[in-house]
Amino acid sequence: MGGHCGSHLIGAVRIFSGHVFVFRGRRGDLIKVLWWSGDGLCLFAKRLERGRFVWPRLSEGAAHLTPAQLAMLLEGIDWRHPVRTFRPELAG
Repeated sequence: MGGHCGSHLIGAVRIFSGHVFVFRGRRGDLIKVLWWSGDGLCLFAKRLERGRFVWPRLSEGAAHLTPAQLAMLLEGIDWRHPVRTFRPELAG
């Protein structure tokens, strides 16, 4: 996540397009998220105390995740194979 690589990537994409850009640290326990909020560039950083963030395999240099997949990624959940921890019961 060196400065040179990050600044090169931002110059190559449309950072003001409303997309969210996620970068992972080398060890896999740190992610940084960049997004344009309309009046400024926002940075969110998260480090896991245990485990690593599950990262998609990149065939084209960028991955496209759904909002649900991104939410699971940010929580440290393996978004590729989500498993319910409980079975919902019928109300009544």
